[in-house]
Amino acid sequence: MIAGKRVCVVMPAYNAEQTLEQTVAEIPRDFVDDVVLVDDGSHDSTVEVARGLGLHVIVHPKNRGYGGNQKTCYTEALRRGADIVVMVHPDYQYTPLLIPALASCIASGLFDAALGSRILGGGARGGGMPLYKYVANRVLTLTQNLLMRQKLSEYHTGYRAFSRRLLTTLPLEENDDDFVFDNEMLVQTLHFGFRIAEVTCPTRYATDSSSINFRRSVKYGFGVLGTALAARLATMGLAQPRFLAPDGRKLGEP
Repeated sequence: MIAGKRVCVVMPAYNAEQTLEQTVAEIPRDFVDDVVLVDDGSHDSTVEVARGLGLHVIVHPKNRGYGGNQKTCYTEALRRGADIVVMVHPDYQYTPLLIPALASCIASGLFDAALGSRILGGGARGGGMPLYKYVANRVLTLTQNLLMRQKLSEYHTGYRAFSRRLLTTLPLEENDDDFVFDNEMLVQTLHFGFRIAEVTCPTRYATDSSSINFRRSVKYGFGVLGTALAARLATMGLAQPRFLAPDGRKLGEP
């Protein structure tokens, strides 16, 4: 626990057998009360490795996508009594050693979400981020900040922590089941007035790190721009997208 808050780490997994044990080994158990892994129809031994490590494991019989996996992660964490939920990728792209820092931002009561930013420290390229991904990250983030009137260093990190209040308030079931889910969730967080902290996070890109290919990256980029534009139009009263509707479906709702 941190400041009396129950901390749950969730791990959306897909074919992560090679890096899962290394990732779990760095989770600071003095601070973390629970670890939930959701396997999204892996074709390797991710489930067996996770169970051997003593994790609470949920298995999707069929692949639901990265966003669909997160929906299950957060729903299960809340069901198990989490006050703070930290998402850690099991491919070891983000070090779990920063979990206490991210969770403490939430436990302080000052923030509702915390992001591990690869950009703040200036080491993204040195950590192996491909040039085209770095350029796309910078261009998309600049565009989103202009549309959202915000100053986040990046919208595309997968290292995140959230409060229970945020997770039970946002209409997350309205979000996409693929990679744009991450971006929709951040836009929702800002749109509904929740506060976001950023913590410098080292970057690690390696052959065993998961990554979407160029074609899917382009699709993601257009989805990101569409999400930010929809939020801008909603702020101006010119549109009411379902993922920003106050009465949109919350986690667990049909």
